[in-house]
Amino acid sequence: MSGEKLLLVPGPSPVHPRIIRSLAQPTVSHTSPVLAEEFKAALDNLKKTVFTDKGQPFILAGAGTLSMEMALVNTVGPQDRVLILSQGYFGERAAQICRSFGFSHDLLESEWGKAVLPQELENRLKQGSFTIVAATHVDTGSGACAPIKDYGRALRDRDIFFLLDGVCATGGIEERMDDWGVDVLLTAPQKCFGAPPGLAICVFSEKAMAKRQSLASLPAYYADILRWLPIMKDPTRYFSTHGVNEIRAFAESTKIVLEEGLEARFGRHARYARAIRQGLARLGFSLFTQEPFLADTLSVIWYPAGLEDQSFRNAYFDNGVVVAGGLAHTAGRVFRMGHMGNLSEPQVLFALAALERTLKALGRPFDPGSGVQAARAVLEG
Repeated sequence: MSGEKLLLVPGPSPVHPRIIRSLAQPTVSHTSPVLAEEFKAALDNLKKTVFTDKGQPFILAGAGTLSMEMALVNTVGPQDRVLILSQGYFGERAAQICRSFGFSHDLLESEWGKAVLPQELENRLKQGSFTIVAATHVDTGSGACAPIKDYGRALRDRDIFFLLDGVCATGGIEERMDDWGVDVLLTAPQKCFGAPPGLAICVFSEKAMAKRQSLASLPAYYADILRWLPIMKDPTRYFSTHGVNEIRAFAESTKIVLEEGLEARFGRHARYARAIRQGLARLGFSLFTQEPFLADTLSVIWYPAGLEDQSFRNAYFDNGVVVAGGLAHTAGRVFRMGHMGNLSEPQVLFALAALERTLKALGRPFDPGSGVQAARAVLEG
């Protein structure tokens, strides 16, 4: 479309034409057989994406924050204590949700740009009695990717529930729910799935479903998964009106994920991340996130001295690319670039060519063509 910009914020990510066409279909009844068929496909494909055989998926109208609330409110009881592992902005959000409901919790934080190490988790577990551990896979504020598989290994022989925020990872970075012992995986459609925002998505293990059944009451109505369970089994039944078009679009996005193949998709995300970062380095930029914790789905990038945040992002926008500013204490000091979902190689190269045009417009010195060439070498290597 004329004037369309390449959306490289940390979500929503660019929406594939197939998904747009699906989204644009006429709205059907939320209990119709037409929607039920696509709804079931979305639920089944979601289970395949997170490698679970017996997990129970839930797809509701909402957003990732509702997914996080659902994960906590359906598993935390009066006698429970939650340990939240935080490497940035969204670990703190989990703590805010716990405070809102009066859930007992502690926060184990890493420095932004790093993640909590497995040994740090084990040490904290020895110091207190926790029944639930909640972690963020990729924090979109800090750009840090946590060692989720190692967390699962540390929790395996303990009677502790493992809740995983996969919003900025699911469908782009490996998440093996059953093998890693994840009891609740929460996510959203607008990042690695490349679908429009508007849905809250969770997958509950059998153990987590049993935990919900054991809770006598819940401080929630809409977010109570037991009210939704009959609908997930038979989408022609009614509890509350679905985001019909968003569900159809999400179903199409899951088909695209599985058609590409999960291992191929994970590899593509890793390759694009390397290509973009090589291009950024050649153009004089450095990364905020420390190397061992770099995520394949987004980059958080320091501004070089003399480059002002709003002026840079405005100029980049004028050259066809939208990126995001920093969050919390990083605001004005970094910009955040998403590289996830159904992004293509031409779009990766366009983003770096546009960055070169932006630097030229701002009078910044650089070697013309070097950013694009560095990225192309990775993509073609």
